[in-house]
Amino acid sequence: MSDSLFADASKRLERAMKYVSISEDALEYLKYPKASLNVSIPVRMDNGSLRIFQGYRVRYDDTRGPGKGGVRYHPNVSMDEVKSLAFWMTFKCAVLDLPFGGAKGGVTVNPKELSKLELERLTRGYIDAIADFIGPNIDIPAPDVYTNPTIMGWMMDQYNIISRSLNPGVVTGKPVTLGGSLGRDTATGSGAYYVIEAIMAKFDRLPHQTTVAVQGFGNAGSVVAELLAKAGYKVVAVSDSQGGIYAKKGLDIPSILHYKKSNPGIQAVYCQDTVCNIVEHEIITNEQLLALEVDILIPAALENQITEANVQDIKAKYIFEVANGPISSGADRILEDRGIYVVPDILVNAGGVTVSYFEWLQNRSGLYWELEEVEERLQKRMRKETEKIWQIADEFSISMRTAAYVHGLNRLGEALSAKGTRDYYVKK
Repeated sequence: MSDSLFADASKRLERAMKYVSISEDALEYLKYPKASLNVSIPVRMDNGSLRIFQGYRVRYDDTRGPGKGGVRYHPNVSMDEVKSLAFWMTFKCAVLDLPFGGAKGGVTVNPKELSKLELERLTRGYIDAIADFIGPNIDIPAPDVYTNPTIMGWMMDQYNIISRSLNPGVVTGKPVTLGGSLGRDTATGSGAYYVIEAIMAKFDRLPHQTTVAVQGFGNAGSVVAELLAKAGYKVVAVSDSQGGIYAKKGLDIPSILHYKKSNPGIQAVYCQDTVCNIVEHEIITNEQLLALEVDILIPAALENQITEANVQDIKAKYIFEVANGPISSGADRILEDRGIYVVPDILVNAGGVTVSYFEWLQNRSGLYWELEEVEERLQKRMRKETEKIWQIADEFSISMRTAAYVHGLNRLGEALSAKGTRDYYVKK
């Protein structure tokens, strides 16, 4: 991970500044994270050896409410990455008008190399190290890359052991039987689907005439691919960390999902007669998928997948960022100049944190919603904020990304200014 990731993320604000009127005090607050924690996590491995893992948690801003953000387990996790993700979460929560600030956490580890017992020990050790830094009214972790409901359940349990109390709202994305919300596991993909539907309607694009490629067939990417295919979109390519497959006539997404659940990769799915219908297909790399001539490209993997090094290869007409920061700021400007329409991560993938908010509300009230109510509330909020950002983009003739940051800055600026600014303290 580049040391300049946070600097690159911060550049997103520069173009938005000229379209907002907020105090210098508010802008000064947003330059720096409120608190950062770097911890060492000792884990006794199954063979008796001891390994030390590095863990991180950053609470970037909590002006609008407790910090909120996921925890990722990945070999490339660093403080720079976690700080950047917490920065994006700050704006994501503001864009969706959630009563949260932005936070993020992570552990530098390849979880695929650990046994389930080692993974549990690592997870509990991480919470041991950051317990004083989090809480249902302070900072609320959630799932992210390579973390899941089971891991969140371990986190909640360990926090409860330390605090000697029951705090279901200390994390979100938990198993439903432990206080999780229905619909949380599919929320990021569902939210992205609602945004795509709303935006494509603006361009009068019919689903059956629209081709789609999805890079990253994980929790979010697989859900949005399935929903798009069900709606009639032609999903022609998907990929995961092992590589991808492409079929010009379209893929059988339900069959790929079935195969993915019991196999480590998706490349061989069309070679299994018992799993799906055989169609003409190609095995492709993630890089090749990005360069496909499709209508919609959905990067749903990791950061910096589209940079100045490969941006000229992009042929898609529309890009919806389901991953966090998949396009560098330099590439973003080139895509805009080329007329490629980009809808930003802080809107597109905000379904996850929105349903995390619903889960937190349910934990606090003790009243739990049916799946239909969760989905109805999610759809309403995603469509509402998409429309607001569309209107800002139209009013100022700016990109959807800049409009999203304008929208978030306005809300953050109002909250920060409510504490008192220079204009309040200095008599004129």
